[in-house]
Amino acid sequence: MASDEEGTPLFPLNTSWRNSPNNSGTNDSSGIFVDSDSLPKRVRTYTQWSPFEEGVTLAWNDVSVYAKTKKNGKIVCKRIINGVTGAVKAGSLVALMGASGAGKSTLMSTLAYRNTGGTYMDGDVLINGRPIGSYMKYLSGFMHQEDIFIGSLTVLEHMNIMSRLKLDRKTTQTERNSKIYQILKSLGLLKCINTKIGQTGDSKVLSGGEKKRLSFATELLTDPPILFCDEPTTGLDSFSAQKIVSMMNTMAASGKTILCTIHQPSSDIFNMFSQLILMTEGRIAFMGSAASALDFFEKVGYQCPSSYNPADFFIKTLAATSGDENSKQSVKRICDQFAVSDYNREVDVVVQYEFHMGRAVEKTYKLGRNFKGLFVWEKVFWLSYRWLMDVWRNPALQTYKILQRSGIALMVGLCYFGTNATTSTGAQNVEGVIFLIVTENTFSPMYSILNEFPQNYPLFLREYKSGLYSTPTYFASRIISLLPGLIIEPVLFVIIVYWLSGLRATTYAFLMTTLAGILTLNAAAACGVFFSNAFDSAPLAMAYLVPFDYLLMVMSGIFIKLSSLPQLFTWTKYLSWLMYSTEVISVVQWDGINNITCDASDQRIPCLTSGSQVLQKYSFSEDNLLRDLWSMFFLCIVFHSLGFMCLWLKTRKK
Repeated sequence: MASDEEGTPLFPLNTSWRNSPNNSGTNDSSGIFVDSDSLPKRVRTYTQWSPFEEGVTLAWNDVSVYAKTKKNGKIVCKRIINGVTGAVKAGSLVALMGASGAGKSTLMSTLAYRNTGGTYMDGDVLINGRPIGSYMKYLSGFMHQEDIFIGSLTVLEHMNIMSRLKLDRKTTQTERNSKIYQILKSLGLLKCINTKIGQTGDSKVLSGGEKKRLSFATELLTDPPILFCDEPTTGLDSFSAQKIVSMMNTMAASGKTILCTIHQPSSDIFNMFSQLILMTEGRIAFMGSAASALDFFEKVGYQCPSSYNPADFFIKTLAATSGDENSKQSVKRICDQFAVSDYNREVDVVVQYEFHMGRAVEKTYKLGRNFKGLFVWEKVFWLSYRWLMDVWRNPALQTYKILQRSGIALMVGLCYFGTNATTSTGAQNVEGVIFLIVTENTFSPMYSILNEFPQNYPLFLREYKSGLYSTPTYFASRIISLLPGLIIEPVLFVIIVYWLSGLRATTYAFLMTTLAGILTLNAAAACGVFFSNAFDSAPLAMAYLVPFDYLLMVMSGIFIKLSSLPQLFTWTKYLSWLMYSTEVISVVQWDGINNITCDASDQRIPCLTSGSQVLQKYSFSEDNLLRDLWSMFFLCIVFHSLGFMCLWLKTRKK
């Protein structure tokens, strides 16, 4: 039996809970309590595995996949997979191989019921005689080529959160801990259980091989009988790659069905696969054992040299050069020869049997009908917890932001230090302070948030397609995780600026200014969320946001008398939370002030003797105070709603 680097035998994962030896409860050094005496049966059966306990066989017949593309302004359909038929038996480790562009990943995604947006399938795919459907998210695991994690989390934290999202809500904490412990132990990850997965600046992170094994561990939480792996050895050295495939071989020997695309495996790795599927130009060129593949290629005129790696030989032989008709005709002839060969007839026997069995089973059977996932609010809680942990684990970034905000606030406060609001010069300075409070709580937060959603979109899309949570759940958790910063930052800025610059020293005025600052920053952040989800990248979003910012700033009321706006542009001021915020802070600063003195020696400064005159100069009114506060709150809701709609539409297209 294979063993991990700690000398622990790799247990057969798909039968581990009922066949593991009885041990008394122990407390591992990692802090996970292990109780292996008698794990409840529902740990294994909560997703109604009973029809698949002996393993699964995947069969497909005449499957074609089309992608919608634009050509000369018209939408056309391009065929990626061309009428393929095949089967993968239970307990098989299958290598899906071919040159780049052969259609390997597309076929695997189709068989896993994970087609991307813009593609559609024609044909039939059965698993143990049943048509595949949305239940595949409960039945299968899908390991992607690129390992995407929240790098600031440790291995244990990641597994704990994923177990919450993946396992039945009836599963107890002890059961979850036991399962996590056994999986990590089997994959040799116990020694790095408290190690961060990896992010810039960390002194100790997981290696590439350890990240691959953690990807396996994540998928094995639900103990899926079938596992799809997309290029699991990419980016690994030969030793780590061989170890990964060896683990897959052990899992297949225990009954799992594993299908993986793989690119140029070594001879040792190639020999571990029990079945081979070779693809070229969207067609199957061969399906069967590696030894049979060598025999078939020799019969059609392509003999592999004895000193040559068979994997390299197959890929080189099936690589059709673009524009080279001779090479295309050669690979077409190979595919045609396989279609009429005895090797293909053996595959057809399995396929026909599976489809015959499929006609005898209940078509309305739904896997996962007994599965009870977390309630929506629980998912929001755990996702929010994960994002907040990520924020907390980036102290350098947070410290920089706080120091930056404090430094700017200190600079502004000192520039206006000792302002006397009862003079005409002081009145102008007060409006300058108000403008800086509003703009500093607008532009920096708005632009800093533009990269938040695009940066984490790949992780969201992957987990969304796995059925872990919905788009509203993800969006709500992201907004909740941003809230602490959206409140702390404006409060800190206003406290420093307000008292240094000598604004109105009343509790009411200070609290209203702080509230206006919070609403201003949140409206700006909501606008940033909208633009970040409306476009695929931060630079593109910024290109459209800059003109919009100029409109907001012009409509703030500082640069133009709002009552003098042309009728055509009057409506635009209602989009500007800068106008609402400036009006709120101005009203609380000037309401009831009637003792402003004028400086007769300076004719450049208008003589305003009361606060009402100052407000009138900017077309502000005391009557608009509550309206302005509610308007900023309403804009927050509107922009967040638009941001959610953009994210939802983008996700549907994917």
